[in-house]
Amino acid sequence: MGKGDAKQLKSVVVVIGALAFGWAAIELAFKPWLDKARAAMDKSDPSRDPDDVDVPVKKSPEEEEIDGGDN
Repeated sequence: MGKGDAKQLKSVVVVIGALAFGWAAIELAFKPWLDKARAAMDKSDPSRDPDDVDVPVKKSPEEEEIDGGDN
């Protein structure tokens, strides 16, 4: 192994170490938000589409009078 190979290997190790340090710093800095996001993803149901859920619509007082009040 020549001196050029040793320099390249050292550069690769330094870059990988810097990337690992950066990743760890981001994880620690944004830990509260990342925990909330991961918990929300764990609770989500990919088979359920929120747009398909029927939400009961409350009628205004004027519409209730026209419909005859309570059914």
